[in-house]
Amino acid sequence: MEKIWIIAVLVFIIISFLFWRITRGHFQKEYGQKVWKQWATRFFYWQGVVFVGTGGTLFVLFLLKWSNILSF
Repeated sequence: MEKIWIIAVLVFIIISFLFWRITRGHFQKEYGQKVWKQWATRFFYWQGVVFVGTGGTLFVLFLLKWSNILSF
């Protein structure tokens, strides 16, 4: 059971990092530097990163279970 948690945390970190790396520049340009420096804008952005990371992790774990690579 501990193995599933380690895999889930690693997948979450990887997906969140990739999403952050890909979208950070776009959203900074979209909002502008003045608005981007406000905490509410960044909080909204990081909330989206966490949601995408969680959804992506659940999807990857579902695919691993469906393909019988991972059993839990």
